Amino acid sequence: MAFKIYTKTGDKGETALLGGTRVPKHHIRIEAYGTVDELNSWLGNIRDSVSADFEKELYKIQNYLFTIGSHLATTPSKDVKMNLPDLKPEEIPFLESKIDEMEKTLPALTNFVLPGGDGAASKIHIARCVCRRAERISVALASEEKINETIVQYLNRLSDYLFVLSRFVLNKNNGTEVIWDS
Repeated sequence: MAFKIYTKTGDKGETALLGGTRVPKHHIRIEAYGTVDELNSWLGNIRDSVSADFEKELYKIQNYLFTIGSHLATTPSKDVKMNLPDLKPEEIPFLESKIDEMEKTLPALTNFVLPGGDGAASKIHIARCVCRRAERISVALASEEKINETIVQYLNRLSDYLFVLSRFVLNKNNGTEVIWDS
């Protein structure tokens, strides 16, 4: 079944959540899943610009972000006829294991670093910042409505992963870490 791209139902500044509830497009729930979508787009851009070494894990992360977005886009405490993929807490240790693998090959972090030093690493820093924003918005949403706690935990760990990935890619590409001059 093909989806029609334009429905005209949002022309007056509202949109529907999965489950049918209509909310204004500035609703915090829309901000949350919209920011996760923005993050996912950055990861697609990064996946297209880094070596094939990371393609599979970034693809896995992108798919999981889509799952997170589907949960954030769902009307809370309403029966939804659509089967949403499960949020899997085991995705968090996956990120932790990838962080640990990369850190084994990196020099010890002894200073704060600034984004820069390599084009791909800089893009990853942008994704990290978008991830932190998605996390902040999700935390704010969780203070108003119930969301699965795995979402915030995953976004928190993903931003750590992206920080380490930026250092790893910078190192692999023989870039130079830009040290914060305090």
